[in-house]
Amino acid sequence: MSLKRLLTGIIGFPIVLTILIFANKYAIDIGMSIVAMIAIYEYSNCAKKKDIKIISWLGYFSCLLIAIVHIFNQNFILKTIVIGYPLLIFILFLHTIFTDMKINFKDISFSLFGYLYIVGFNLFFVLIYGSETFSWNLTGKTAIWYLLFASWGSDTVAYFIGKNFGKHKFSKVSPNKTIEGCISGILGSLIGGLIFTFCINKNLGTTVPYYFATIFLITLSVIGQLGDFSASVVKRYFDVKDYSNLFPGHGGMLDRIDSVIFIAPFAYLILYLSNFVV
Repeated sequence: MSLKRLLTGIIGFPIVLTILIFANKYAIDIGMSIVAMIAIYEYSNCAKKKDIKIISWLGYFSCLLIAIVHIFNQNFILKTIVIGYPLLIFILFLHTIFTDMKINFKDISFSLFGYLYIVGFNLFFVLIYGSETFSWNLTGKTAIWYLLFASWGSDTVAYFIGKNFGKHKFSKVSPNKTIEGCISGILGSLIGGLIFTFCINKNLGTTVPYYFATIFLITLSVIGQLGDFSASVVKRYFDVKDYSNLFPGHGGMLDRIDSVIFIAPFAYLILYLSNFVV
């Protein structure tokens, strides 16, 4: 592990830890809205390398929805999202029409993908964090740590094991990733997540079953790693290693959140469905 990567992790993790523990849902909404805006900016810059014009202003405007998601009733927000998708497509095609094809179908397709991926997936992160309670007295503020164990925890263990002991390449999509790293990443997130489950059950009054935590963590870890590969597909198309160098040794904002936000919709779905099976 490079010194830059290590130092960035040592400095950054306590900051993230403090924010997630002590912030309220409104502060997280605003923070994640800013995070999404930075990610849209990075995505737009990379797209320029392929002469793709991302409609950035519409992406930034969409990010504002994250900042206000808990000001309104959640059902209202969800209905707004459903209506918002066709509205986005309509506005994007208007761009093509009124610019006389200076903005073409390729531009609006990549723009729409960026909105759905960065803003849409990010939205589920704040929906989880701001939820009052799921099954087994599990609050959203506590449940969000399962996403971090399954993404960052898995990524850290997979990086260390893969770099030092990995011998079998997993996919040409991301040639540095190994089968050994991927498997160890799943095991690392599982062990860390189960220890976390024991701690919250003992100290926070939750009653999360270990079988659920096991299934939940393995599922999210696998999805998170697939999210990493998916992000690699995009970066290989743009012909970039990282979206930016915002975090030395770790890349850009989008490089740091890609697996977390990729996991978020699936985590929300599983947590939501758990309310009906307990």
